[in-house]
Amino acid sequence: MLESLNKRLQTLMPILTPLSLIIGVLLDDVGGHLLFLVPWLFAFMTFAGSLSLNFKGLQSFTKYPFVILLTIAFLHIVMPICAYIVATLLFDDHLLTIGFILSVAVPTGVTSFIWVSVCRGNLALCLSIILINTLISPIVMPFLLHLVIGQTIEIDTAALMLDLLWMIVLPSIVGMLLNELTKGSIEETLGKKLAPFSKMSLFFIVLINSGVIAPYIKSITWELVSVIVIVFILAFSGYVMCFLLGHFLWKDVGIVTTIVFTGGMRNISMGVVVASAYFPPKVVLPVVFGMLFQQVLASFFSRVIELYRAKFAQASA
Repeated sequence: MLESLNKRLQTLMPILTPLSLIIGVLLDDVGGHLLFLVPWLFAFMTFAGSLSLNFKGLQSFTKYPFVILLTIAFLHIVMPICAYIVATLLFDDHLLTIGFILSVAVPTGVTSFIWVSVCRGNLALCLSIILINTLISPIVMPFLLHLVIGQTIEIDTAALMLDLLWMIVLPSIVGMLLNELTKGSIEETLGKKLAPFSKMSLFFIVLINSGVIAPYIKSITWELVSVIVIVFILAFSGYVMCFLLGHFLWKDVGIVTTIVFTGGMRNISMGVVVASAYFPPKVVLPVVFGMLFQQVLASFFSRVIELYRAKFAQASA
């Protein structure tokens, strides 16, 4: 029953995510009272997602060091620079600029593993990227935010690092340790049971945090429409750049697939938590809208990868 529910939720994510956003805006008073739950929900999501990971993923670093380093550099250097340039050119609002940078500077999403698996990518490489990126995020993200915006808005970097440690690193390590101790069986016994509740947690995070941005989106303005359009363009261009990088540097379908999803997807729910906890509400806007396109774009590029695989197979024949 739980497995079928999980599959149903997975299919409906492109619908349920914006629906959660709308409900959160309409019930903004309720969301405001439940903000304290968000870090706990996120820590639970991280733990549930990490039950499928193991430390053997680190072994891929010796085989694919350049792929891993390039993907992490793309996530934390290339895309934040692109977001900064686009936001400063199009919006005369420092808070929105921060939001755009934060929306692309968060680590890759653990759900990228699902898409890499579905599209027959390199799973060992994918696990390695997710694991390394997750473990370094409490250092990389505060440094990047401080570098870009620290002089304009004061950030409690130490508190941010501690929050990232207990919301990401510690649940990830516990999940991976349980995976190792049970030799992977915990993913079947507990992981699949927690999967639907993990997705429900994501919907609740969106719903709760939507209350924070409700004043900005209850009335449709050109600025709001522009934010949504630019968020989509940045997300789409991230996938495209990853695809082109993978194709021209490696021409290996497994590697291309892994780079596309680990470089294109983001742990946006973490970005929403950080944005709502450390910045004014307007910063959350670009971050939360990124959730609307995450699964839709992943589904679209899964089809692109299949076409690429078929063409690659013909060229090799």
